[in-house]
Amino acid sequence: MYCPRCGQQQVSEETKFCSRCGFPLGLVSEILAHGGFLPQLAELYKSKKWLTKKNGVVFSILWMIFFLLILTPFWSIVDADELASLSAIVGVFGGLMWLIASLVLLKSSSSDAFPANELPSANANNLYSTNQKTLPPPQAQPAQSYVPPANSWKAPNTGEFAIPQSVTEGTTKLLKKDEE
Repeated sequence: MYCPRCGQQQVSEETKFCSRCGFPLGLVSEILAHGGFLPQLAELYKSKKWLTKKNGVVFSILWMIFFLLILTPFWSIVDADELASLSAIVGVFGGLMWLIASLVLLKSSSSDAFPANELPSANANNLYSTNQKTLPPPQAQPAQSYVPPANSWKAPNTGEFAIPQSVTEGTTKLLKKDEE
């Protein structure tokens, strides 16, 4: 295994920290062992919550159907006109209140954000669409094989920047230059 921060090869898979940069590797080895995801997160996303926005909307629709289409006709048949009108009012306004409350207050279901049955199957083998199990070897050009560009490369003359050993050396070089 290699450190994801600095690329240092690790001695074993059980190494807790990188020997070069100190990056914590415990979580990285667990992610690699489980195919690119943590099983703890999968368990989190598998748990279904019943108090969600979608369920609130469904409940408000069922509330309205029950009170308006079932209870109101029933009370009308039984000749309880006051109960029929009361059930119609409770059905309409209660259903609307449930609908607004569920849309405003409740959260979306977690399966919409990250479904547990569609966990990403990322692992070390398919990160770069290759079948390598390790990082590729470093690719460097040795210094002996370097060839400077043809006719466009010339070493700079830095001799004039060198500090002379004494004053006489510098003046001697200037005098020789003037004589030529």
